[in-house]
Amino acid sequence: MDNKQIDRLNYLVDEFIADSDSYKDIENPSSIEDKKRILRSLMNIRLPKKMKDEVIEVQDEYLKEIAREKGIVELSDIPVIKDNISIWQGDITRLKVGAIVNAANSMMLGCFVPMHICIDNQIHTFAGIQLRQECNDNMEKLREKYGDDYRQPTSVPMLTDAYNLPADKVIHVVGPIVGSKLTESLEDDLANCYRNILDMCLENSIKSVAFCCISTGVFNFPNKRAAEIATETVKKWNSNNPNAMDRIIFNVFSDKDRRYYEEILL
Repeated sequence: MDNKQIDRLNYLVDEFIADSDSYKDIENPSSIEDKKRILRSLMNIRLPKKMKDEVIEVQDEYLKEIAREKGIVELSDIPVIKDNISIWQGDITRLKVGAIVNAANSMMLGCFVPMHICIDNQIHTFAGIQLRQECNDNMEKLREKYGDDYRQPTSVPMLTDAYNLPADKVIHVVGPIVGSKLTESLEDDLANCYRNILDMCLENSIKSVAFCCISTGVFNFPNKRAAEIATETVKKWNSNNPNAMDRIIFNVFSDKDRRYYEEILL
C-alpha cells in the first residue's frame, strides 16, 4: 500500500469513527491491517444515512485503488465454454461486466455483520456506502407503495449502480430458503431468480451478467441441484432470446461448485 492510499485509509478510519453512533470513542489503530478491519467493520454496520461529500470522494478513491490492487478481470479474460456461457472461479467483485448478481436478503440493505464472508457483505463493502443508500431509497419507495412491512419477495430482482466495483450494475435478488426439505416450489423459485434477472438484463440493455451461486450458502439450497437448475434455466432462456446476451457467467467460489458446473456444461 503506497503512502497516498495509507493517507486515505487513515482519513477514512477517522471519519467513519466520528460518524459512528456507537464507536466514537475507539482509537484509530496503528497497524494497517487493523485500520482496514476497523474501516470495513464500520462500513458494514453503518445504517443508510447522509455522509459528507468529501468523505465519499476519498472513499471512492480508496476503493477504486483496492479494485486495481485485487486485479480487474475483463470479459475477454474469461474463456467461453459453450455458446455465450462461461464458468469463472473467484471473487465476483473483480469482474468488469455489465452486471454482477448479489444474493441478498429481503431487507435488501446488505449484510450488517462486520467482516462477514458472504457475497452480500463483499459487494456492499467494495461498492461503497452509496450502495446501501440506493437500496434503502428503493425500498422506501416500495414501502410507500406496498406498506411499511414490505420485504423484497423471493425471485424479484432489484437493479442498482455498482459504484466502485468494476461492474456497471449490481442486480440484487432474494433466493429461496430451504428448510427441512427441498420442494418443487423452491426449485421453481430458484429458476425464477435466473429467469427474472436475465429478463431484467434484456429490459435494461445489459449484455453481460455474472451469476453467483444463488441460495447455496446460508439459504441451504443443495449445490448440485442449484447448478442443474441454473444451467437448465439459462439454456432455455438463451434459446427463447437468441443473441440477447453477449455473455452469461456462472461465478463460483468453491471447488465443489466449479466441479458441478463443469460436469453439467463440459
